[in-house]
Amino acid sequence: MKMDFEQYDPPSTLKVEEHKLKKSKFPFIDIHNHYGNMNTADLSERVKFMDQLNMGVMVNLSGRGFRSSGDHLEQSFENIKKQYPNRFILFTNVDFTDIDNPEWSGRITKQLEDDVRRGAKGLKIYKNLGIHLKDSKGNRIPIDDPRIDPIWAKCGQLGIPVLIHSADPKPFWDPIDNQNERWLELKTHPGRRYDETFASWETIIAEQHNVFKKHPKTKFINAHLGWYGNDLKKLGELMDAYPNMYTEIGAVIAELGRQPRASKAFLTKYQDRVLFGKDSWVPDEYETYFRVLETEDEYFPYHKRYHAFWRMYGIGLPDEILKKIYYKNAMSLIPGIDKSLFPK
Repeated sequence: MKMDFEQYDPPSTLKVEEHKLKKSKFPFIDIHNHYGNMNTADLSERVKFMDQLNMGVMVNLSGRGFRSSGDHLEQSFENIKKQYPNRFILFTNVDFTDIDNPEWSGRITKQLEDDVRRGAKGLKIYKNLGIHLKDSKGNRIPIDDPRIDPIWAKCGQLGIPVLIHSADPKPFWDPIDNQNERWLELKTHPGRRYDETFASWETIIAEQHNVFKKHPKTKFINAHLGWYGNDLKKLGELMDAYPNMYTEIGAVIAELGRQPRASKAFLTKYQDRVLFGKDSWVPDEYETYFRVLETEDEYFPYHKRYHAFWRMYGIGLPDEILKKIYYKNAMSLIPGIDKSLFPK
């Protein structure tokens, strides 16, 4: 039988204990999710699955979406209020297309104040800032552009966190060859590749860190372990350098699962600053997260082979650290979460 590498995926013959968890041990807050039609959707089906998973609260980061629609945000607030006011939280978003306008920063800071007054609990920054977004002159807008400084500062004043996704995994910039660990993903998803026409990974990440440094009074949630899940020593150095930086595990649980001892040490040391996130609504995939965090299972697969072709291991976190990652840390960062949904 002729077979390509991407087709080779044999089941393991290893016989070990398995604990496939359909729900988390403790209620959790998903800090990183997206739900585009929350302004009109019947939320009962979503809540049914949330209950099955033991998800107490879902944070929808796409409050305004890319187009900064105030109507969409307002309608979403109203829809949530009518159905499940304590189960969903909205973050707002910023539209950078008019950044050259001298009045832009004043208008956006006012928008932030209005959105928070209406119920927004944080600001989400998409990865297009630093990669795709350009000003009216065609220049790339850097993440640490001084024109954005009033926005970061305003979030600190308002007491809301900024969840920021900057760049993507480093291999997306590297040559696509037999030395690239994400070769299979780039082969099956070629649109994820960044060539020489984009800013370098190092440049984008440095700009993000510069923002953390410039705005110590603002709390930032660095999405996806800041793309340092494969280098926890470096991530720890960043956590030490920027005490206002938190992080979350959305879409990078496979990085933690392939290094369980190092992951346990990291999550123990920084247990007050790591949050639970998923980054997509596929209920069956949450099992992988629960299994890595809660069990000591050995050598089990990730749910998307192109994303992580390696096997994983359970970290087996103690209850108190699980509680912090699942809900306590999010509750300390995000104002207004219904505490009655979670154990003390």
